[in-house]
Amino acid sequence: MSAATVTAPRTLSSRVSPLATVRHTLTLAWRTLVQIKHNPMELIDLSVQPIMFVLLFTYVFGGQMAGGHPTAYLQYALPGIIAQNALFATLNTGVGLNTDITKGVFDRLRALPISRMSPLAGRIAADTVKQVWSMGMLLAVGIIIGFRVKTDVAGVAGALLLLVVMSFAVSWVSVLIGVLVSAPEKVQIFGFATIFPMSFSSSAFVDVHTMPGWMQAWAKVNPVSFLANATRGLINGGAVATPVAQSLISAVIVAVVFAPLAVRALRRRI
Repeated sequence: MSAATVTAPRTLSSRVSPLATVRHTLTLAWRTLVQIKHNPMELIDLSVQPIMFVLLFTYVFGGQMAGGHPTAYLQYALPGIIAQNALFATLNTGVGLNTDITKGVFDRLRALPISRMSPLAGRIAADTVKQVWSMGMLLAVGIIIGFRVKTDVAGVAGALLLLVVMSFAVSWVSVLIGVLVSAPEKVQIFGFATIFPMSFSSSAFVDVHTMPGWMQAWAKVNPVSFLANATRGLINGGAVATPVAQSLISAVIVAVVFAPLAVRALRRRI
């Protein structure tokens, strides 16, 4: 009687062709997107929450902030709301990644002859599509209730591209947290403890010159202020070059610092 041969499970391969890596990434991105069909609440969350922010800021705070003219405040605040929402949406990457790891999805993928980084790249690609959907919803609702784009299609496209670039950079922070923590809820706790105060201590919703002096100093170097100012300039008109450059530099710094840490942590965990 011959001894049974035990075959070790295959691991995610890092030796696949670039074309195969792209194909694997797109397949896994589609897997993430198609889950919305079976979980419509995810799409509702991507749509309803941003819309609620626009309506509440316009009709609850707008009258006070703009002397009884809510749409005047909307003209200032909507770019900041879009910027804040883009940063908050990066938490979905960390939450989804942590869920896949803790529920064993990565263990199943390890048995497939695919690129080692395709699961992560697919997750980020799918979340980028969701980001664009959410941004479009915010802009559309804003226009319906009185917001007016004062530049052109190129300006709006530039704002969208900049938001995607910054979101991609910040998503590496979310990935790192998603890999390190033990439950998806902890990723959200981290996000609210960081992104929330950074957003409200920036120029996203108010002019920084109305803040106390010590807070102005922080708000002027806050990356969220750079992103909000750049988005506002590209959509509303005004200064563009400096805030866009500041946003891109911030994105590069965040990506350079956190992307290697996130990739290293992911490789250790899977």
